[in-house]
Amino acid sequence: MRAAVALAAAVLCAAPAQAQEWPKARPIRIVVPNPPAGPSDISLRPVAAAMQAALGQAVVVDNRPGANGNIGAAEVARSAPDGYTWLWTMDAVLTVNPHVYRSLGYKADALEPLVVAARFSQTLVCGPATGLKTVRDMIAASKTRELTYASGGAGSPGHLVMESLLATAGAKMVHVPYKGPAPAMQDLLGGQVDCGFLAGPTVLPQVQGGKLLALATSGKTRSALAPELPTIAESGFPEFDGTFSILLAAPRGVPAAVQQRFIEAMNEAIRAPAQKERARAQDIEMVGSTVAEAQARTRALSAQWGALVRKIQLTSD
Repeated sequence: MRAAVALAAAVLCAAPAQAQEWPKARPIRIVVPNPPAGPSDISLRPVAAAMQAALGQAVVVDNRPGANGNIGAAEVARSAPDGYTWLWTMDAVLTVNPHVYRSLGYKADALEPLVVAARFSQTLVCGPATGLKTVRDMIAASKTRELTYASGGAGSPGHLVMESLLATAGAKMVHVPYKGPAPAMQDLLGGQVDCGFLAGPTVLPQVQGGKLLALATSGKTRSALAPELPTIAESGFPEFDGTFSILLAAPRGVPAAVQQRFIEAMNEAIRAPAQKERARAQDIEMVGSTVAEAQARTRALSAQWGALVRKIQLTSD
């Protein structure tokens, strides 16, 4: 009995000591499960630099792309929960992939969402030859002729948000998935596909050049890069919200004191005016949140996208 009490006391004492020592042992690593120079990567690097100054330890951004985010997520999920490995990811890795992939390479509950770091939307565009200028035009046309739409890949934000819109409107279009936004953009410009839901920075230069027509954005609020564009909600579907997030997550079990200190430093860096302004140029809104807010949003989006994935029967190995 005395041995058990002594062991419990040692554990209780060890947790504050570990938190007090962190992050002196070694550099902190934030894994991004996407290639460099993408929205997640671009939005994180200034934040990581600010956190490095606040925490007094190097904060390293480690890009681990592949399998629609699953490779990087699996690496973090299998890491020791010691506060030295974190995940900065688009929320679809936690809210969509568990419903799509038969094997994630890790248990979905091994990762704990901690902060809603940022929000972003997708921009709906169509080729000029389609004659489609509004969301209502597109929905009406889809019921009288076959229309195609491009996305950056099956299960990508553009794919999901278009299928959500079509389900809401009771319409159908043919999905043409590409291996990333660049080839999708090329075929949109070439007229091989009619429309597409892609990131604002990808399509808006082509809209401004008159090569594509922008119909709407998917988020609940208008895009900072194109405030003249209506949202889908303003285009006749008032309950529609196709907002996506960038989340901070960690392997489950990071000591509470370590977690709290890291989250505080991250929220402060995220909410800095200079960081917000930089992110706006990429059509990203930096926000920050509590752990409870991050987990509630993740649960809600998982239910929302899980229902859609089952409806469109989207699966992958």
